[in-house]
Amino acid sequence: MENTVSDTVLPGPYPGPPSRTRRLRRRAVTGAALSLLIALTGCTSSTEEDSSPAGRGADTTPVAVTGPLCDVLPAGDEPGNPASLVGQTPDQALTWIPVLTTFEAAVRATGMAEELSAADGVTILAPTDDAFKAKFSTANVDELLLKETETLRGLLREHVVTGAHSVTDLVAAGTVRTLAGTDLAVTPADSGARVAEKAETVCADYRAGAARIHVVNKVLGSLPDTAHEEEHHH
Repeated sequence: MENTVSDTVLPGPYPGPPSRTRRLRRRAVTGAALSLLIALTGCTSSTEEDSSPAGRGADTTPVAVTGPLCDVLPAGDEPGNPASLVGQTPDQALTWIPVLTTFEAAVRATGMAEELSAADGVTILAPTDDAFKAKFSTANVDELLLKETETLRGLLREHVVTGAHSVTDLVAAGTVRTLAGTDLAVTPADSGARVAEKAETVCADYRAGAARIHVVNKVLGSLPDTAHEEEHHH
């Protein structure tokens, strides 16, 4: 099973605009499990309206995302631009952010969509595809998505904080607690915030329903690194 460099969006129910995502030059996860999950939900409708429960309790102030990666993500009037995600549920919004393919697939595999749509809001620290690639081998990702979903669920809970917090609020708080019960230190960083002394926000302050989504460049949690195993299979 090989990893390939992809200049296009991975197929999914809510594809982003090719004109912008071609610039990402990212490594795409090509594991069988991820492809299967995408295929199984490829027919999901993208016509959800703002009248859904996702819009209830949502912040109505203008959306302004910040961070170095924002420049290559959907913006303006492009499909998937930050303002267009405000009325979506968090799990729907994740499908529009083209660097979160693996994280979004993990949310579906673990059935965490409802938990992310909590009425009181949550803060989602969503690692990029490259972050997953740097942490786990493709075989490990496949195993998590297809067989070890409880372990994967625990990992995702390490990336979710109760309450919808802007990146400024996170830095001001200094420490936040995840749904897994882990306390994460938050300090200022050039890109916005540094979390747990390892991950930095690279495009922060997406809003989806009552949730905040901050794209980060590292995977949090205590699962072992297996990315090095990829090299031994080539």
